Amino acid sequence: MISVRDLVIRYPRAPHAAPAGLSLEVDEGETVLLLGPSGCGKSSLAYALTGLVPHDLYARVEGEIWVRGLDPRREPPGHMAAHVGLVLQDPEASFATLVVEDEVAFGLENLGVPRDEMEDRIQRALAQVGMLSYRHRRLETLSGGEAQRVALAALLAMEQPILVLDEPTANLDPPGTREFFQTLARLKGRHTMLLIEHKVDACLPLVDRVVLLDARGRVLAQGPPRPTLETHLEEALRAGLWLPEDLDPRARFRVDFTQGFPELNDHPPAVAVRNVTFGYREGQPILRDVSFTLPQGDFVALVGPNGAGKSTLAHLLLGLKEPQQGTIALFGRDVRVLAPEERIRYAGLVFQNPEHQFVTERVWDELAYTLRVHGWDETRIRARVQALLARFRLQDYAQYNPFRLSQGQKRRLSVGTMLAGGPRLLIFDEPTFGQDRNTAYALMDLMLDLNREGVTIVVITHDMRLVRQYARHVLLLQEGRLAFHGPTEVFFQSHDPSTWSTS
Repeated sequence: MISVRDLVIRYPRAPHAAPAGLSLEVDEGETVLLLGPSGCGKSSLAYALTGLVPHDLYARVEGEIWVRGLDPRREPPGHMAAHVGLVLQDPEASFATLVVEDEVAFGLENLGVPRDEMEDRIQRALAQVGMLSYRHRRLETLSGGEAQRVALAALLAMEQPILVLDEPTANLDPPGTREFFQTLARLKGRHTMLLIEHKVDACLPLVDRVVLLDARGRVLAQGPPRPTLETHLEEALRAGLWLPEDLDPRARFRVDFTQGFPELNDHPPAVAVRNVTFGYREGQPILRDVSFTLPQGDFVALVGPNGAGKSTLAHLLLGLKEPQQGTIALFGRDVRVLAPEERIRYAGLVFQNPEHQFVTERVWDELAYTLRVHGWDETRIRARVQALLARFRLQDYAQYNPFRLSQGQKRRLSVGTMLAGGPRLLIFDEPTFGQDRNTAYALMDLMLDLNREGVTIVVITHDMRLVRQYARHVLLLQEGRLAFHGPTEVFFQSHDPSTWSTS
């Protein structure tokens, strides 16, 4: 179904090709897991299989690539869409309409599916991903996880024989991830699936074969999942590949907040939320009467099911939205009275979608932007930007447009831009999304270093492994209400994230 020989993909002005010599075959009905470090060309391979590269995203493509006997370089992407479907890391990048049912119908209309057949396909596809009740919702009102499920439904409705899934569960909560893979399990054998995924524990029982890639996108090893990972464990660790918890020596790490960390300071608290309620004009409130206090120097994980209001709460804390009821204070000052330039000195937010925070056309300028707002001279800016480029492995991309980076590189850049000005409170919305194992741990360790220096850290994440390892306290939102606020150890003793109700 898929045959790739010595595939090389190089984008204009890219420092190197990625992948650079990939050979791979996927048989009919097979489910293959592709594991590789960020930036090795996994997403580029996905784009090439569908014809998006080079037709819509220009790149020089060398070697051979065949999908069901067709060369995607020579076939129009619209023709390839009848054979292969792609779920992107960012579902919004694939949306073409405004309403859920229209999005699912869009592909069917382009394939010329008869109208009387479309209704059944739309209902069946939405039911498969648990989104039938969202049929008439506008896409911009969906959480990241809900949007991803709609993207999958749009492909299932088209009944394509090959599915390429690029980090499909990155924005899904634990039960959503479980349900997503249960959906794929029901499709197993009826579709050929190439899965690019970091949640190895959740997806490993599903796959027939695992393919390990190095930093240049070349095959390190391949074979049956567990035996291959066990045999090539050292190579996988060096390459930064995510591993099952029982094979990952880092998974046993846990921060000891009694050693080397300053005492928490309540005077004034970093964040004070009092009786906050927020909702959009249509529908029910997203947040209902939420109250909590975060002392200075805390390291907090903000968790909860998709749609619980986590990202909305982060926007409220920064003054990007205003509550309908209640008050929010940062370091003792009402966020409503803070001018924008004051807010960025107090706090910074790393968005769930890094593209939403880019404001310049060069990586260098993106890192320098906040420093220029603060009035730094160019000599200091140059030194600071060079240090950030080195810290986040972006030296070769300083002159790139941020939108041309890989998803993993975009995430590293978005974190770097928020660190540039040295705020006292940092909120990270899914910071390890799209990152390989080594980079994810490096980012978390960087947050830990900042926390040791007294910076208050709030991490919004679905990765319970990282919550268990790094968080001092946990905030749990469920159905818009604060369901738990306390020590991480107590949270895991009293809550099972896999049982959360999904929205």
